[in-house]
Amino acid sequence: MTKKEEFKLDGERVIKKVKELLREGNIRSITIKGKSGNIIATFPLTAGVVGALIAPPLAAIGAIAALVTECTIVVERND
Repeated sequence: MTKKEEFKLDGERVIKKVKELLREGNIRSITIKGKSGNIIATFPLTAGVVGALIAPPLAAIGAIAALVTECTIVVERND
């Protein structure tokens, strides 16, 4: 069973929040939505993703965060 959580953040705090969420673990995917609710990007994650495998999605999220002023992060977790 999956559980969804949403976090509304400004662009500067997106990377920090994503890193925090990844440390918590049990995340299936992260979706970033723009201010109007449109999906900007979705990053599927697997349970064993660590280290260098996380770097490309974080770089992409950083680039997106630099372009948006306000966004919503939708986190899908495994129970």
